[in-house]
Formats: sequence, structure tokens, C-alpha cells
Amino acid sequence: MFGQLIVNGIGTGLIVALPALALTLTFGILRFPNFAIGAMLTFSAYMAWTFNVLVGVPLIVSALLTILLFPLVAILCDAAVFRPLRDRGSITLLVASMGLSFVLENICRLFFGNAARNFDIPLARPHRLFDLRFTNEFLIAAAVSLSAMLIVYLILRWSALGRAMRAVADNPNLAAARGIDSGRVIKATWALSGALIAASGVLVGMDRAIDPQLGWNYIIVCFAAAILGGLGSPVGAVVGALMLGLIGELSTLVVPTNYRVGVAFAMIGVVLLLKPNGLFGTREIVK
Repeated sequence: MFGQLIVNGIGTGLIVALPALALTLTFGILRFPNFAIGAMLTFSAYMAWTFNVLVGVPLIVSALLTILLFPLVAILCDAAVFRPLRDRGSITLLVASMGLSFVLENICRLFFGNAARNFDIPLARPHRLFDLRFTNEFLIAAAVSLSAMLIVYLILRWSALGRAMRAVADNPNLAAARGIDSGRVIKATWALSGALIAASGVLVGMDRAIDPQLGWNYIIVCFAAAILGGLGSPVGAVVGALMLGLIGELSTLVVPTNYRVGVAFAMIGVVLLLKPNGLFGTREIVK
């Protein structure tokens, strides 16, 4: 029982880690919390469902097409909504992201209705190791999430683009003075975040039914994971998501399942009382 809860918690955390990582990347570069991330996750799930069910291609091909195409949607959203408001401050951008969230959600509702949709994937028995059950969805989520995290780490740590992104996140004015094109960095950030959101949308759609409210079930958890780890810290977003998944599942040993989210948020409150900037966050220096 205890071991299965650990497995379930890791699975939940790995799925949440991708949008939480996307959220913290955009916050680190653009300095505003993207409230539309839940609706973007829903939109990407419907995009993959369209390729898989309506077009009739296998789910793995649908996932790859969505991961390739949805970053363009994210870049278009930035160009249409956020770029004209870039100099208006983080509160204005936050409100704009709320408006974008409702637009994307209602586009999904307009074209696909309110009925729940499912990917066209065959049923399969879970794999067993000792007394633990590992579903195909868990194994796929683990492989995709870990691969995505590794790719993001390599980009941020070793590539020229990653160095430019870190420079803009640390000090945009100094980065501009050194000749770094912030516009290119912002587009790359949205593209990378869009790919992470698209991958997460496919994984969430495999885990549960797809409907226009899908993103609302994850947006609060994504924000909680990013805040727990420290907004702006990619490592913190991943650790925060895994902690939330594990705490939520293990809490069912002592409290009813309906209260597991409350237990996870109570733990967040305790951590933030001790470390107000999150586990891996740093205090911003104001001169």
C-alpha cells in the first residue's frame, strides 16, 4: 500500500512538473505569472486529440505533431496579447493572461463542445513488479517527463540560448547592453514552454478525459509547485511538483482522499513560512 502510494505520487508529480516548469520559465524571463497556462494545456490536449481521433494518426505521432505545432500557438498568443502590454507591468500581464485563458477555453468549447473526449488508445493491463502496479500511462509519463527535464537542463546549462535566457532573467538591461536580443529570447522561451505544455497536455489526456475544464484541475497545482520550489527556479518547479504529488498521495493514509489537496497546501504554507522565497528561490536584490 505504502509503496503504491509512492508510485502514484511520483506519477502525479511528473505530470505536474512539465507545466510547472513552463510556468517558472516564463516567469523567470517575463516576470509575470501566466494564468493562461491551464487553458493552454487544455488547448494542446484537444490539438493532440484532433490529430489522434479526427485525423486518425497514432497517438505517438499526434503527440509529436502537437509538441512541434503548439509552440507556434504559444508564440502567437505572446505576439497578440502580451507583447503589446510588455511595458505595462506584471499585474497588467497577469490580467491579460486571465483574459487569454477564457478565450482559449471557449475556443475549445466552441469547436468540441462540453462532452468528455478520450484518446484512441488500446486498453492494457498494468505491469507488476513485486506488489507494485505500473500502468502504461505511468511509464510513458515518466519517460517523457524525465526526457523533457533533461533537454531543458541541457539547453539552459550548456547552450548559447540557455546562457542568453539566464542573462535576461538575471538582468534584462545588462543583457541588452551586452547585445543579447531579448525579443529572440522571449520567443524561444515561449516556444520551449509551449513544447512542455503540449507534452503535458498529451500526458494529462492519457490520464483522464479531455474537456474544456481540464486545465482548471491543474492550474492551482502548477502554481503551487512553482511557488513551493521558488518561482523562477526550474529545479524548484520539478522538486515542488514531486513533493506535492507525494504529499498528496501519502496523506490519504491518515485523512480522507478529499482532503489530500488541503494537506499538500498546508505543507506548502509551512515551507513558505520557513523559506518565503521557496525551496530554491532567491531573494531579489533591489538597489
